[in-house]
Amino acid sequence: MTYPTISARAHANIALAKYWGKASVQNNMPAVPSVSVTLKALTTTTRVTWDEWLTDDEIQVNGVIQQGRGRERVVELLDRVRRFAGISVRARVISSNDFPTAAGLASSASAFAALALAATQGAGLGWDRARISDLARQSSASAARSLYGGFVRLGAGEGSTTYLPAEPLASAEHWDLRIVVAVLSDKAKAVGSTVGMNHTQTSSPYFEAWKAFCHGLAPRIEEAILRKDLKEVGEMAEQSALAMHASAMAAAPAVIYFEPTTLAVLQAVRDMRGGGLSAYATMDAGPHVKVITMGADADEVVERLERIPGVLRTMVSEVGGPAEIVSP
Repeated sequence: MTYPTISARAHANIALAKYWGKASVQNNMPAVPSVSVTLKALTTTTRVTWDEWLTDDEIQVNGVIQQGRGRERVVELLDRVRRFAGISVRARVISSNDFPTAAGLASSASAFAALALAATQGAGLGWDRARISDLARQSSASAARSLYGGFVRLGAGEGSTTYLPAEPLASAEHWDLRIVVAVLSDKAKAVGSTVGMNHTQTSSPYFEAWKAFCHGLAPRIEEAILRKDLKEVGEMAEQSALAMHASAMAAAPAVIYFEPTTLAVLQAVRDMRGGGLSAYATMDAGPHVKVITMGADADEVVERLERIPGVLRTMVSEVGGPAEIVSP
């Protein structure tokens, strides 16, 4: 049987209400609910070919053949697709990001969203968007959100839950925000997100308080997004990011993603806000700072950030759309 080559494109997302911690490591169920915005400017494109002539899966990311755990995670998703499709064919996967990989910019979210969409489509599985989102979630919880555009929610896994897709909250057209990313490093981070959150969960005295905080925050931030209340969304997003990092820093030993420039950027954002700009900071598990602002203020935010020593460059993103099939 001949299978079509399918290419899919997905965007990274930034969680406004953060995800950090697992209810089930085995099923990759998040311990807390999260709410995100999809970023148009950060994109992964992945091409999948199921090929009967291959004797093993071939995985290439940004021109590099993958080995170790990075390869294993991709093969695990392909194995799930093979099981549901009833096939044993190996796949050739060629993926590229237009932003730094494994550096705290949510590359795993866009990567596994694009892979899940291309692999299921190529294998002939006529799945709806929710089921593909659940498949992506099993590899990267944040990837479940990158199947959708705009503003997206992902609930917490509870009890014996095994099916948990993300859900769209509002479309990309709902709110004309800008996300300005201050890139502070092109290096892969020393502690991956999964390792960092598992270590936080097992050793931080703040983790249970973090969980309780998240369950109260997520519905509030959803309501503020629907009202397009930037002040409320921004303040809650900033608190969520700092609370997540505080819980990680309190682990034993500490998990610290900040670099010296991180603190300088956070202070600059506070100064911008004090001067009347609409600017609120958020961060994922990495040193980079993302600034939530409006289109009218984005140029000035960029100018201020690029003055800070240690900021390599900035990227400005509109709110992005859903993952989609593109021409091979």
